[in-house]
Amino acid sequence: MTDDGVLFYYREGCHLCEEMAARLFSEWPQVAEHMQWCDIDSRDAWAARFGQRVPVLMKGPEVVSEYFLDPGRMRAHFGPPANPI
Repeated sequence: MTDDGVLFYYREGCHLCEEMAARLFSEWPQVAEHMQWCDIDSRDAWAARFGQRVPVLMKGPEVVSEYFLDPGRMRAHFGPPANPI
């Protein structure tokens, strides 16, 4: 994955993760379609880094949104939503 890749750190069964993913697929499908899904419980390093701090959406080394989508930061990184709600 390149440095500017989009990573979605999540945990299975996390309702906030499910809500963020649903909004991504609804409002920024071009991002959701190409992001890399990272279950933090699948790697000890991710679990140690994020703990309970999920979901986290990153573009390269920068956190774009954490816990909830930040519409302003999403627009700055990915443009306006394709399907605003």
